[in-house]
Amino acid sequence: MRGVGLIMVAVFMFSSMDTLAKHMLRSYPIPPLLWARYFVQFAFMIAIFGPRMGLGLVRTKHPFIQTARGLLLVCSSVFFYLSLRYLPLAEAAAITFVGPVLVTALSGPLLREKVRPRQWIAVGMGFAGVLIIIRPGGAVFSATVVFPLISAVFFSLYQILTRKVAGREDPMTTLFFSALVGAIATTIPLPFTWQSPTPVQAAFIVAIGLLGGFGHFLLIRAVEHASPMMLAPFVYVQLVWSTGLAWIAFGDFPDGGTLMGMAVIVLAGMLAVNWKQMRRASDAAGRRQG
Repeated sequence: MRGVGLIMVAVFMFSSMDTLAKHMLRSYPIPPLLWARYFVQFAFMIAIFGPRMGLGLVRTKHPFIQTARGLLLVCSSVFFYLSLRYLPLAEAAAITFVGPVLVTALSGPLLREKVRPRQWIAVGMGFAGVLIIIRPGGAVFSATVVFPLISAVFFSLYQILTRKVAGREDPMTTLFFSALVGAIATTIPLPFTWQSPTPVQAAFIVAIGLLGGFGHFLLIRAVEHASPMMLAPFVYVQLVWSTGLAWIAFGDFPDGGTLMGMAVIVLAGMLAVNWKQMRRASDAAGRRQG
């Protein structure tokens, strides 16, 4: 249960980070916000894991894959922040949650994994959920919905590469490279996009970085207490947090169609999970506890 509690706090921090970012994006450029997020995570990991792991934190057998992972995550973040600028928080978050379903669709051709018929049904359900939310041709449709969709595509490719190095690399090294590449990539445009923040904006920028860094730290701790497969369903609690925070901060609450689409996407994500593997992981965890 400790792992579940940690993952729920972690996704609350991510939702809080997104809420602050959406507020900032009304009057502040995207690159400095992304830089704060990645640089603080980078510094956080050096401070926490550097003394224990030393150079082992950057020692990798797959530098190209690790670098590509980091760049894909940055691209995903850029398009998600673009979606936050133009779309309500809950809708943007819900559309990006089609990512796990995209991973299922891509794992066959890219990882040569067997995708079961039930999982293909999940893929169809996930895209149906997105269509329910964006309602092409309807009065609420906007071309800006492509931003969270592109973000989800980049994030699914990031997850595919993460799975390719899983078991071959130390998880801390894999997480550190995401922060390292992100910090470097977002530093490049900083001189051209930096805008001197007000004291309140500066506090928000620091808070965004701390929420992202500490949220990732709690994710690491959660995985230490429970299998990632067992924790996967609880990641969707982030949609609940995002909806509640958007209502409190901006007065935005999804309409009935959007709530229905969100529910379909969550069901699709749950259906895409390999429950047989989850049961084996649970049994193994039970044997370790016994």
